[in-house]
Amino acid sequence: MKLRYSLILPVALLSLFSCKTVPEKTSSETAVVSVPQNLQRHSDADSSSYALTLLFGGDIMAHSQNFGMSDFSAIWKDVASLVRSADFSFANIEAPVDDELPYSAYPNFNMHREYPEAAINAGFNVFSVVNNHSNDQGYSGMMRTYDWTEKTGRTYADSPRPVYFSGLHAEKNEPVDYVVINKGHWKIIFCAVTEVLNRNDYKEYMNYVSPNTKSRRAFEERIREIKRQNQCDIFILSIHAAVPEYVREVSPVQRKYYYELLDSGVDVVWANHPHVVQERELIGKKESGSCSKLIMYANGNTISGQRREPALDDPAGQREYTGDGLLYKVTYTKKTGSSSAVIADTETYYITTYINTAYQFVVKFLDDDFTQYLKNAGRSRWASYISERKKIMEKTKETKTWL
Repeated sequence: MKLRYSLILPVALLSLFSCKTVPEKTSSETAVVSVPQNLQRHSDADSSSYALTLLFGGDIMAHSQNFGMSDFSAIWKDVASLVRSADFSFANIEAPVDDELPYSAYPNFNMHREYPEAAINAGFNVFSVVNNHSNDQGYSGMMRTYDWTEKTGRTYADSPRPVYFSGLHAEKNEPVDYVVINKGHWKIIFCAVTEVLNRNDYKEYMNYVSPNTKSRRAFEERIREIKRQNQCDIFILSIHAAVPEYVREVSPVQRKYYYELLDSGVDVVWANHPHVVQERELIGKKESGSCSKLIMYANGNTISGQRREPALDDPAGQREYTGDGLLYKVTYTKKTGSSSAVIADTETYYITTYINTAYQFVVKFLDDDFTQYLKNAGRSRWASYISERKKIMEKTKETKTWL
């Protein structure tokens, strides 16, 4: 399927802050939906198909408010059942994992293994470990992170829920590498890269793609090479993108580049870096009526301490978006005897980082049930704030483009 960027250019110029809730007329079919109870769903499931469920989160960060908690499992208690309901649940670990150095927050992050392992225990099992903070602790921090990923992968290899990582490598200047994930009738290629660095040292030990035309074209050819070497059902690319932080709009330039990545053989572009949720787009062939390609432009923070002082009286403030995230569940199916996978179902769950009365930063569903809980608990300002954040986040666009 040759993707023609010109078909969606009008969509790219629309603001994510639009309050419209009716279909918009563009050269691609576009639907903007606000659905009650934090759920937006599209389903084309077929009982004769093999099904595979994927859940995509965003950035797992550790500020001092996060790693100061005594029980990291409390972070994930409310969402763990959803995370575990998918065959594979994806997140970006935005820090080195080095037990020999102390925990550290911005500007030079570091985690101990117990922090991301709490996310693993909650059900996340596919991780990007490459981003602009990967080399915050220099070469030793990167190598200890790599060693942790290798050991963790071996530990879970024979378990009912294996764990996979992509983004770092032990040798200098290796080609962009990837992992192969097999489950039943399904074969997935997962590759994580970063386009943005806070410092330039030791980038030869990571999947780094410079955000210039020459490097991007070379990377597209690398994707084609990986595809030639591996017959897979789904190619998932995690890209820590060279885009502005805290901005909800998607630029035409970035949208065009992601379409070029899809043309090169990628099926799912899962992008992050802005620390706020951006739009998502399903792409399919008009004649088949099925979507097979997906772009998530940014899923925001899955957990962080960035919204450490929420403006309870100003829920629409720019920094308030850093406390909310997206868990996006996607079901792929393929017919018996076929290798052509299509998106049969999507489910949208907005989440929020809540500061409870014990000053724990925990993940909650951004829904009416949580608002009611806050009212019952006597936290009326928080209840009003969460109610407004829910309305704001549900205006995030999900578009469907037919080619």
